[in-house]
Amino acid sequence: LEKMTDLVAVWEVALSDGVHKIEFEHGTTSGKRVVYVDGKEEIRKEWMFKLVGKETFTVGAAKTKATINIDAVSGFAYEYTLEINGKSLKKYMENRLKTTNTWVLSLGGADYRVVLEKDTMDVWCNGQKMETAGEFVEDGTETHFSVGDHSCCIKAVSSGKRKEGIIHTLIVDDREIPETVE
Repeated sequence: LEKMTDLVAVWEVALSDGVHKIEFEHGTTSGKRVVYVDGKEEIRKEWMFKLVGKETFTVGAAKTKATINIDAVSGFAYEYTLEINGKSLKKYMENRLKTTNTWVLSLGGADYRVVLEKDTMDVWCNGQKMETAGEFVEDGTETHFSVGDHSCCIKAVSSGKRKEGIIHTLIVDDREIPETVE
């Protein structure tokens, strides 16, 4: 394995199926461009005469669209920006904070990352979309699923305030798990 000598950018992208690492090599003398997602080579182009431009690829189980933009700043300096689904990484992550809830917990010595996609009510755990059962209860809804032999439930209850909307709480084995901010 050759060493990544032209590594110019590394990004961490939190998606529902996990946190993905995107690495980008740009040889400004050879014009080489290499994109790695989670250590796996996705794109390799040698001897590109145009040093600016973009590379588009997908990330994660849901094949989320990602684009690396290569822009000349001045002289031989370049700027690399990552877009996810057509939004800057910062904007995308801000939007994800509104549309998902994430919990990180440890059960029986193993670590789990549980993500709720609020728009679809899909639940992901360590990269797998979970089989869930939803039910209406007195004060809202409950989405039930299991992780190993642990019973899990995401309770959705109205906050009573329009600005806050619905509050989602993860309960594992009758224990409330605090939400994680990624």
